Amino acid sequence: MKRLFYSTVSSFQANLSLLILRLGIGALMLTHGWPKLMRLTGGGEITFPDPLGMGPVLSLTMATLAEVGGSLLIMLGLATRLAAFSLIFTMFVAVFIVHANDPFSKMEMGLLYLLVYIILFITGSGKYGLDRFIR
Repeated sequence: MKRLFYSTVSSFQANLSLLILRLGIGALMLTHGWPKLMRLTGGGEITFPDPLGMGPVLSLTMATLAEVGGSLLIMLGLATRLAAFSLIFTMFVAVFIVHANDPFSKMEMGLLYLLVYIILFITGSGKYGLDRFIR
């Protein structure tokens, strides 16, 4: 029973937790980015929100790069903080600009992603990422 309230975390536990978090959040975000990539490369007319006034094609391209490229980098643990920053920006725009007037239920998933990416920006990839070999 004592172990349930034991709050010390070993280095192994912290690094394993970061690996699981990176792989899980990366895979989940890919389910949002992959359809955008298919829409971008599909050749049809592109309709996408343009909250920053860059045009729908550039907005979709930037969101796709963050959601697909950033997710893959986070899963590899390569340039983790840079990838997390691009996804923080993307989620911030999605939640606080695109869905600003929507009900909370429409913003909730974006906020959850945002929180995880903030944590990854603070912690980095951990021991089990490719960033370790660059340091």
